[in-house]
Parts: sequence; structure tokens; C-alpha cells
Amino acid sequence: MYQVLLESIHTKVHLTEAEQQLCQSFFVPETLHRRQFLLQEGDVCRHIAFVESGVLRSYTLDAKGGEHVVQFALEGWWISDNYSFLTGEPSTFNIDVLEDSAVLLLTKDAMDELVLQVPKMERYFRLLMQNSLIALQRRLVSSLSNTAEEKYLKLIQTYPTIVQRVPQHMIASYLGITPETLSRIRRQLATQHRL
Repeated sequence: MYQVLLESIHTKVHLTEAEQQLCQSFFVPETLHRRQFLLQEGDVCRHIAFVESGVLRSYTLDAKGGEHVVQFALEGWWISDNYSFLTGEPSTFNIDVLEDSAVLLLTKDAMDELVLQVPKMERYFRLLMQNSLIALQRRLVSSLSNTAEEKYLKLIQTYPTIVQRVPQHMIASYLGITPETLSRIRRQLATQHRL
């Protein structure tokens, strides 16, 4: 159950066998089913979740009930409302499950204790936060300056299996375009043999 997590950690820091065992003890494994919520808007985010298998998404709802997908999390990715998790304030996000998933949950208290007992994990989490900040900035710049086609191509580069695993309307929401625009882009790319 912890194999994908340990592989993720080893891309950034090296843990001894004893540190790996200790690290695992702080996480709570959870099986989530399709359409189940990990977090609902208005609740305080009590965990960060590492996806061992499956697909989750984070999204907000506008005043008209429209969904705006902020993140997809597939195997090897983390998902949470970091602001709510770190401050204890109510979340403005929903996180739900798009296909049956296995996740590893880490509470704030467990995270704080983990980095005390396994100091290398502080570096791991710092690197994750840095990468998250960089990705957020790139996504912001992309949403402001790239064409819909460029955004779609970047998405499938980042998440190669996403088009087989996530409904098209959710992909369109993530890209900030209509499902019709996404269909047109996909048709054009298919005729150009770029997909």
C-alpha cells in the first residue's frame, strides 16, 4: 500500500529502512469509492492525501452552481486544501473521488510529529511546496496567455492518461473552456495526428 508514496519520497530524499517504517506509521490508509467526498466546502481540511491509486479532483462551485476544477490527483500526487489544512479555516474547495481510489491520509499533528522524528521529511515537504508553488504560477501564466489548444496539450503532457479516466466536461472545466471548445480542439488535433 505504501509503495507509490515511498517511490515519491525517494525522488527527493533517501530514507533508511527504519525511517521508511516510521514514516509509514504516520499515514492512515483509506479506500475511497467513486463519487465519495474527501472534503466538502465549509468543512475544515483535516488531512492531506497522497493518492496510491485512483483519481480525485479538487473544485469550487460558483454562485450559479458551476464547477471550476482546480486540480486532478492521480497516482503519486498529493491533494488537499492547503490553506484550510494549515490554518484550520473552513475550506472553499470540494475534493471528490472520480474512480475508486486508495489514499494515504496525514493529519497536521501527524505531519508535525513526522518531521520531528524523520527530519528528512521536512525537506521532502518543503520541496513539494516549492514545486506546488511553481506549478501554480505556471498554470496562472498559462491560463492568461496560452490558447485553449496549448493548455490542452500541456494537460495531456502532465496527465497522459487523463482523457481515458476523467469526463470531458471536467477536463474542460479545468482548462477554463467549454466542453464544445474542447471537443473541437480534440477533433482538430486528431485530424492533425497530434494525439
